[in-house]
Amino acid sequence: MKSIKKLLIGLAALILLMSGSCSKNSTSGTNPPPNPPVQPPPALPNDVDYWLTKGDQSVLLKKQNDILSFGSSQNVNVNIDVDSTNKMQTVDGFGYTLTDGSVSLINGLNASTKADLLQELFGNSSNSISVSYLRISIGASDLSADTYTYDDMPAGETDVNLDHFSLAPAKAGLIPLLKEILAINPNIKILGSPWSAPVWMKDNNSFKGGSLQQKYYDVYSSFFVKYLQQMKAEGVSLDAITIQNESLHGGNNPSMVMTAAQQADFIKNHLGPAFKNAGITTKIIVYDHNCDKPEYPLEILNDADARQYVDGSAFHLYGGDISALSKVHYAYPEKNVYFTEQWTSSEGNFEGDLKWHLKNVVIGSMRNWSRNALEWNLANDASFGPHTEGGCTMCKGALTISRSVITRNVAYYIIAHASKFVPAGSVRIESNNSGNLNTVAFLTPSGKKVLIVENDGNAVSFNIRFKNKWVVASLPASAVGTYIW
Repeated sequence: MKSIKKLLIGLAALILLMSGSCSKNSTSGTNPPPNPPVQPPPALPNDVDYWLTKGDQSVLLKKQNDILSFGSSQNVNVNIDVDSTNKMQTVDGFGYTLTDGSVSLINGLNASTKADLLQELFGNSSNSISVSYLRISIGASDLSADTYTYDDMPAGETDVNLDHFSLAPAKAGLIPLLKEILAINPNIKILGSPWSAPVWMKDNNSFKGGSLQQKYYDVYSSFFVKYLQQMKAEGVSLDAITIQNESLHGGNNPSMVMTAAQQADFIKNHLGPAFKNAGITTKIIVYDHNCDKPEYPLEILNDADARQYVDGSAFHLYGGDISALSKVHYAYPEKNVYFTEQWTSSEGNFEGDLKWHLKNVVIGSMRNWSRNALEWNLANDASFGPHTEGGCTMCKGALTISRSVITRNVAYYIIAHASKFVPAGSVRIESNNSGNLNTVAFLTPSGKKVLIVENDGNAVSFNIRFKNKWVVASLPASAVGTYIW
């Protein structure tokens, strides 16, 4: 009986088991569902935008897609520290000299191409490089088709009352183009620099070399006053003037030599009082020549009577070291320093010029207290003209304009890496150099931080460190990056 009972219990259990299995199959009709998929970790936010130019030209001012996120994980990379609480000088802008040659080439474009180019250069769209500072010549420079001033007289004649003064040469091309630029950016700053006084005022009666005769110091002061007043009447106000382009170089055409003692005398006894009497607020900037002679602007600034009229000193870097700007700044910290010219040569190479100019002209001038950074010529033709007889035959513009074809050269990218991201009114803030990485940082009026980094060596990874957080970044060899957050 016990065995029969166990058999019945086993059969009942088997029937129940089979019944349950059939029930599951009849209700679902499918296999059990698989495990739910594994969710990927949330994507890191992009905290820093990054624009790159490579020395081999494979990437030209292009925004990168790298995800750069601030974190707190330490690593062995070198650190570029940015401190927005340590503020230095205010930035007036970045740009070029709008030479007569540049004017004629830009004005020679068809209307739509010209309009597009002006928007690209001076506008504020995503496709613009937002140039914010221009230098112009007062009269001809060596990159004009011919020599002239605004008061030229027949040989042997003078015009001490400036009765023949005329802006007619500027009205033919420069002033209309400046008006178009000002319509795009009304706040662009304009600096005027003469290459020569009218030859009848000079001791050699020539456009090339020679010096301003002291008996004409008052007349030449009136020349500046009349120039600024008439330009303003045309709708073009100049922020500043320099007294003389490359005042120690008399070999250019045109050119004029003016020693520091002569410039101090001219300012304190003639030009400064003339500006004051005429109510002119345009800044007076001295020197406008190479970094190898900081004693020149210091001699003028050491003269208290001249110094009262002087806003600051301007420099080029065809000689000396960019640190000369700091030497002058620290001697007279209440006075400004400016960087107003550096050429790129027709015989230069893109990689070498990109590195040297970013390191010295943009980063170097700003780290040494300059309020601006200007490359030389904005545009030339395919033969590196126009230029005067004896003028520069190798000066390569930021643009080459050949009929309707526009080529963007290395100086375009040198300036664009700053001008596009650092508007006028930005303030330089503290950043450090490390190894082959040269840097400068800014706080923009909208509160953005901008860091420009030039890599003078091999490809490298580094940290951008800000407020105790890190972004891991990298730069190829011979490249420049601009980082914005």
